[in-house]
Amino acid sequence: MVNQENPMMKYTELEHIGSGGFGHVVRALNNATGGEVAIKKINLQGLGRKELTVNEIVIMKRYRSSSVVNYLDSYLLGEELWLVMEYMDGGALSDVIHKTCLSEDHIAAISRECLQGLDFLHSNDVIHRDVKSDNILLRTDGSVKLTDFGLSTQLTPEQSRPCLVAGTPWWMAPEVVTGQPYGPKVDIWSFGIVGIEMLEKEPPYWDQSHTSARRLIATVGTPKLRQPKLLSALLRDFLSCCLQTDEEQRWSAKELLQVKCEGAAGETGSEGWAPPPLKFKASDEPPSSSPPLLVLFK
Repeated sequence: MVNQENPMMKYTELEHIGSGGFGHVVRALNNATGGEVAIKKINLQGLGRKELTVNEIVIMKRYRSSSVVNYLDSYLLGEELWLVMEYMDGGALSDVIHKTCLSEDHIAAISRECLQGLDFLHSNDVIHRDVKSDNILLRTDGSVKLTDFGLSTQLTPEQSRPCLVAGTPWWMAPEVVTGQPYGPKVDIWSFGIVGIEMLEKEPPYWDQSHTSARRLIATVGTPKLRQPKLLSALLRDFLSCCLQTDEEQRWSAKELLQVKCEGAAGETGSEGWAPPPLKFKASDEPPSSSPPLLVLFK
């Protein structure tokens, strides 16, 4: 599972670039190639940490895509596991959100890349279960990739509808917070919340506790935008397709990547995100070479 070599002989640490409950992340140099990497140093002490780490390694090694941060190697040093990954020099989407105002075109481009990553995972029966801006990384060449697969789950014929409550409360889908069996579309709800983050700098109920946020998600339903009139009707409709409280009505990543506009939705006025007249449909034609979601956000 892990490389037995001493990583301190192979990599030179350059700077600290992030931290969390798992440990911290550093930017490092591969001494042999001169290439930069990111090393996630995970503290394995604590209940369930080893299981989550093994799960993350298995998912990353098994599934490689241009829309997913690539796994390179892993090492065990005492109670600390080093997970070596490709380095994304643009940082996390959460940092970009806090530092700048994203236009609808920017949101479209980021959305397209994220949905391609989710479609890849879902087509391989993997649910990410922790989609949020912290777990979306960017590179200065314009690429956008999903990361952090510790909470991901591999669906099987025996376990095709898990019901374990997993994720970060503010981004959880209604069926997750209520403990109902769920499928890959929980990631689409979470991505819809990321869409609100890109617009409003934070997810709904950010000022509430974990418990209160989960209660509001379960009872309020689709959250309302603060200033819906400032957004295009197409963007509001797109987010509403992601944030349908009924999992059956919520769109899949594949459908969202193939949408074609049939006309603008009616104005919702002060009602914010009332259930929209969904005026997009999955196209029977192959997606065009132009970014599909940019059609939504002209």
